[in-house]
Amino acid sequence: MTPVTVRDLVLAARGRLARAGIEPVEAAMDAELLAREVLGWDRARFLAHHTDRLETPDADRISALIARRARREPVSAIVGRREFRGLEFEVTRDVLTPRPETEIVVDEAIARAVAPRTVADVGTGSGCLAICLARALPASRIVATDVSEAALGVARRNAARHGVLGQIEFRHASLLSGVAGPLDLVVSNPPYVPTGDIASLPVEVRDFEPRQALDGGEDGLDLLRRLCRESAGLLRPGGWAIVEFGFGQETGVRAAVADAGLELAAIRLDLQGIPRTVVSRRR
Repeated sequence: MTPVTVRDLVLAARGRLARAGIEPVEAAMDAELLAREVLGWDRARFLAHHTDRLETPDADRISALIARRARREPVSAIVGRREFRGLEFEVTRDVLTPRPETEIVVDEAIARAVAPRTVADVGTGSGCLAICLARALPASRIVATDVSEAALGVARRNAARHGVLGQIEFRHASLLSGVAGPLDLVVSNPPYVPTGDIASLPVEVRDFEPRQALDGGEDGLDLLRRLCRESAGLLRPGGWAIVEFGFGQETGVRAAVADAGLELAAIRLDLQGIPRTVVSRRR
């Protein structure tokens, strides 16, 4: 292989990713990130040394990662981690990749918390909600449930990494099954994609994230309705349920909260102005 500079390889990679259907701005970011991943460089070093010539083994490794991204594998899956609220989380194909909009759930929970707290994180996945709350509310006791043993394994490793493994009980369970009340707080990013919409999701989501963490039934709200009912039975009076939901589901979410006998306190919008998080409480 003819020696190339880091810049040349990254520029070629950007073009390859754009031709694979990735938006040009995202393609540029991904090409640089994957190159830096192989080289072990931060962005400052990349900017200072992007005209350096690459050794063939490094160039080959970068090209291999770019090929995976061109097949639309998410960067988080390729590198095995994702940042959430300033913390780095291990991610695998057994868990959803944490997303910025889910940070709203943490923000709302912290704003309403009065320590000590008994908290349930339902469908914990990577553990990002439970772990961020454990760090923010060190006097709290947290139980984190998931139907996937593999996901719970990822969550436990993340909890150990961030020093809160002893504060969180990880439980193999569906929603709040087997969780003892009373609870002060329930948080969740449940599956909320309508079954019929899964085929049209971006390839990165449809083919590389666990379907059971996406599929919310016919209208996407099957699990959210169940969660509202179960939360109403376990929350202490004044306890909060804070749950993420999807685009176009606000009307159904309001109905689910009311039908469960919970009091709607707020609907929070994400950075795009889309209703994204419901904040409710037991009367």
